[in-house]
Amino acid sequence: MVDRVEKHGLQVAAAMAEFVNSEALNGLDLEADKFWSDFSDLIHDMSPENRRLLEIRETLQAKIDTWHRDHPGAVDDIGGYRAFLSEIGYLVEEGPDFQIETPQTDPEFASVAGPQLVVPIMNARYALNAANARWGSLYDALYGTDAMGDLPEGAEYDTQRGARVVATAKSYLDRFFPLVSGSHTQLAGYQIAEEGLEGVFLNDQDWRNTDEMRKNTEMAPTGRTPGVEHTLPLERKEAFVGFRGPKDAPTHIVLENNGLHAEIVIDRSHRIGATDAAGIADIQLESAVSAIMDCEDSIAAVDAEDKVLAYRNWLGLMDGTLTEEVTKGGKTFTRELAPDRDYQAPDGGTLRLKGRSLMLVRNVGHLMTNPAILDREGNEVFEGSMDAVLTVLCGMHDLKRDGGNSETGSIYVVKPKMHGPDEVAFADRIFARVEGMLGLPANTVKIGIMDEERRTSINLKECIRAAKGRVAFINTGFLDRTGDEIHTSMEAGPMVRKGEMKKTAWITAYEDRNVDVGLACGLRGKAQIGKGMWAMPDRMADMLDQKVGHPKAGANCAWVPSPTAATLHALHYHEVNVAKVQDEIARSGPRTDLNDLLTIPVSRANWSEDEITAEIENNAQGILGYVVRWVDHGVGCSKVPDIHDVGLMEDRATCRISSQALANWLHHGVVSEDQVMDTMKKMAAVVDRQNADDPNYVAMAPGFDGPAFKAACDLVFEGRAQPSGYTEPVLHRRRLEKKAS
Repeated sequence: MVDRVEKHGLQVAAAMAEFVNSEALNGLDLEADKFWSDFSDLIHDMSPENRRLLEIRETLQAKIDTWHRDHPGAVDDIGGYRAFLSEIGYLVEEGPDFQIETPQTDPEFASVAGPQLVVPIMNARYALNAANARWGSLYDALYGTDAMGDLPEGAEYDTQRGARVVATAKSYLDRFFPLVSGSHTQLAGYQIAEEGLEGVFLNDQDWRNTDEMRKNTEMAPTGRTPGVEHTLPLERKEAFVGFRGPKDAPTHIVLENNGLHAEIVIDRSHRIGATDAAGIADIQLESAVSAIMDCEDSIAAVDAEDKVLAYRNWLGLMDGTLTEEVTKGGKTFTRELAPDRDYQAPDGGTLRLKGRSLMLVRNVGHLMTNPAILDREGNEVFEGSMDAVLTVLCGMHDLKRDGGNSETGSIYVVKPKMHGPDEVAFADRIFARVEGMLGLPANTVKIGIMDEERRTSINLKECIRAAKGRVAFINTGFLDRTGDEIHTSMEAGPMVRKGEMKKTAWITAYEDRNVDVGLACGLRGKAQIGKGMWAMPDRMADMLDQKVGHPKAGANCAWVPSPTAATLHALHYHEVNVAKVQDEIARSGPRTDLNDLLTIPVSRANWSEDEITAEIENNAQGILGYVVRWVDHGVGCSKVPDIHDVGLMEDRATCRISSQALANWLHHGVVSEDQVMDTMKKMAAVVDRQNADDPNYVAMAPGFDGPAFKAACDLVFEGRAQPSGYTEPVLHRRRLEKKAS
């Protein structure tokens, strides 16, 4: 039994009440009894509408199921289909053009394009790493990954690989911060002159260095006289914005391109700097401009214990007190939030750069309830409403201090899994209610709309309108959007294989339309337009090759799976001026049609038995590999080996698409229940092998009777009946079962 205390009709878990009273309210000009009274009023006033909106989801789904049973297969009459969706209220009529009215967004939303991290808030170490990922070492990112085409070998430092890293990093300096002639690889140093930053070149003999790459004496700038020191300025004088140290021997040099900063660190006593002609020890890049602290898909929070941990870590980030003891390389140290960075500006003033990513908090959607708080009737309260109140309450601590998260007095909340404009409007009213009960100015809370459900993506303009006073972010989520596509159109027929989804017409329309609508609604210069996650954290060379497509598509942020990936992805925003891309897109007009977005990915293929087997095994293995960690260990996001032992970042969104894909094929007879169950047992043994080195892992085979295996089966065999195909109801139920045991 959970110990509870009564708070104005709310039955609150004692641990939750103690956290709120002793920590979250501490230092705020709010009286505890009134807070709980207002909280209770909000819950009891808003919950009936929440339930009504969920009932509308089910009613619309039932009507769509009936239509597809009457019109099986791919939609041939798209006009008739659109008329049907409009008639039932699934597709709403678009109103007149408008511009969002969101006030006072921070530069990270309004003017700076760059990578965005998403991190589980329940893990303090990960949360701190993400917050501090505003800056990252380009040298480390290149050395420790396959970004240059291969991985490092052995634990000892490889000097030849180090030389390749330095050469590669300096080639990026040449691309983004070129000198008027010559190359950064040729420099013997830097100096600050009256006209700005200059690179120092020396005579041929002085250029010679023990480093193999420095031995070519033919690198002298054309027309320069050997034996004489020369200096050359940057091609763009304005790119130099700050420095530390003496002007004739600076220790840090700050450059700016497309709104992002790079810091050249000069230290001739450093192991790397000592072997570099210019003394460069590292090149630091401004990397994760923003970071989402996730209370949703990447965590497993099923009760008061879990929710208090999530809220406590968010509070620690907002008041600047979060720390974590970390043991690494045999040493233990305390990790804390990084300070801001101060430099001297070229004009003699001071340049201060943020040391931390701008942090957002992702709440849960409208669906789930949580036993941390019960209402007057003994029902679990809607978790989204609880998140809205308590994450904003914790966010108020940032508003009380200088040099914190937001420079504009804003609290940023990402709101996921909303279906259509009415649900966005409901979220807007909840946050207005929260602002009122906490005494905050209207629209202090800025929200991010996750464009990841089908009814939202086809009605995106009206969804943005529904919260036009506080929208600061829209973002595509391919996996959740695909899961909803499959579930919504479940009765239409068997869907294409998971790997084929990205080749379908609706995907291109979805990604382009998100940018087009966002620009048309005035997000440019006020809000982020984002793209989804790179899911392979060990494939950085592939990421460098492919993810440049996101800024080229007009997105001013895109998700990455790690701080290292953020540093490498930052190179794309130096390469692409997103503001100019957005201008070009806005001038050219919409790139896609709603008909494309409504094209259902039903397959007409005759798959071979081998193709069917491979698809079942791939989906089953992914589900099991993720679910076993979720249910048994409470890990909501992790790098899970796929069937080929390639590590993929998995969260509930990836699980949703895999489970809905199998549920769809089961429903249409592509596979049988026995075939799927046999595959689930076969893949459970594979997952057991992949986790054999984990001493805390409990094998699923050969008993197949634990809550994790049962949860994975539930997601598939009961997948068609799950609300919108979501995984949360099953996962929460089985995780609570595991915790109780």
